[in-house]
Amino acid sequence: QVQLVESGGGMVQAGGSLRLSCSASGGTLRNYAMGWFRQAPGKEREFVAAISWSGGSTYYADSVKGRFTISRDNAKNTVYLQMNSLKPEDTAVYYCNADRIQGSNHVPLFEPWGQGTQVTVSS
Repeated sequence: QVQLVESGGGMVQAGGSLRLSCSASGGTLRNYAMGWFRQAPGKEREFVAAISWSGGSTYYADSVKGRFTISRDNAKNTVYLQMNSLKPEDTAVYYCNADRIQGSNHVPLFEPWGQGTQVTVSS
């Protein structure tokens, strides 16, 4: 069973940057498109960004387009999310998961989710 581990979160001021990492134990991520999702307090989990298994295609939610960059290193079995120009509305717990990309829909594949990593952006 694949276990996902997210790291790299923290507290930053608006305009700051963070780089999140997602690694896995018990399996490889290289065969999967991978996505980042986030859940803010009192809200449903939402799609943030995704990357194809090869890294050749990327997808972003409109709210983060131009500010966030998803990448992957299959040799390290790791997926990254570089977050720049952070805004208070980016505050959430961020999760990674395999992503079944179906047009504009992004369906997470693995259960259970990892613990996520908290990102807090102050104004």
